[in-house]
This record gives sequence, C-alpha cells and structure tokens, in this order.
Amino acid sequence: MQKLTIAAVASLSILCLSTSGGAAELKGKVNAVGLRSAENIAVYIDSVPGKTFPAPAAHVTVDQTHLAFAPHIVVIQQGTTVEFKNDDNVGHNVYWPAIHHDKKLAHNMGTWPQGLSKPFTFTEVGDVPLLCNVHPEMSGYIFVVPTPYFAVTDKDGNFLIKDVPPGQYTLKTSSENGKPATQPVTVASSTVNVNLTVSK
Repeated sequence: MQKLTIAAVASLSILCLSTSGGAAELKGKVNAVGLRSAENIAVYIDSVPGKTFPAPAAHVTVDQTHLAFAPHIVVIQQGTTVEFKNDDNVGHNVYWPAIHHDKKLAHNMGTWPQGLSKPFTFTEVGDVPLLCNVHPEMSGYIFVVPTPYFAVTDKDGNFLIKDVPPGQYTLKTSSENGKPATQPVTVASSTVNVNLTVSK
C-alpha cells in the first residue's frame, strides 16, 4: 500500500511539473511600413512540433452593426465556429469570395434579418475576406490560424501571446493590406520580446 502511495505521489509531482513549468508570454511590437496603421495585424505561431490542437468548443461572434462588421478583424484557431449575427434593422448578407485566395472555398451564407445569427465552422487555414452583397461598402477579415497561440495588434502595434510552451517556432503575421512577415523565435523564459516589420 505504501509503495502505491509513493508511486502515486511521484506521478502527480511529475504531472504538475510538466503542466505548470515553462509557459511563457510572447510579447512584442509590429512596425508598419507603408501602412496607415500597425493596428489589427494578426500575429501567430504557425506550428508546435509534435502537437495537434482540438477545435475550440467556444464560438466566436462576428456582428453586423451600424453597417459594419464588428470586430473588423478577427483571428481564430482552425476548427472554430463563428456565429455571424445581424444587429441592424436591415437585412444583411455574409459571403467570402475565397479562403487564402482559393476561390473553390468561396461561400455565401445568404441574407437574414435583425436578431438572427448563422454559424459557420472554419476548417481551412488562411485569410477570409468578409463581404455583404446588400451593402458593398461593408468589409471585414477573419484570419484562421493553425494554433491557439495568436494575438491581434493594438493601435500602437503591440501584441501579447500567452501560455506559450518553450521551444523554437516561426512567428507569422497576416493583415488586411500588408505582406505576410515571418520571424524565428525561441521561447525559453517567462517573457520573450520580439519585433516584427510588416510592409505594404
């Protein structure tokens, strides 16, 4: 009985060390060259070797309000379901002409009135330009990324990605008007600082 208890305690200790040790913050700033702003740029880790990530259970909401998609830019993990909601007192449509420039992945969700929402699960990685064929001035973007380690820059270009396990990764960006940028990063301490440049 004593041996079983010792073994159980040892196993529990190893488990605690493996799950609690090493998670870090990836903190940084994106410098925008030739863009109006460094805001609303997606920053993400493109893969974690040896790991796969289940689809998130929680849904993300993209609203249509005041004749605009809100938020204008959304970053989601691959497999996430987005609820497209209409909060305006007019009918709205949601469609995208491609996902990551692949027109075969175009989709039109139809048109629906105020107070209703429709879900869609994004299983393909890439940029999704959102449009409304009722109001052609409306636009938005969803960036579907392969890992849960992502962030969106604030108005000054700052971003923060939490709970990153130690390792060597490639950090990537996606944005509405800028070219994709990549940068290697090594995560080994509690806080890692990194700077990226995104140009038009």
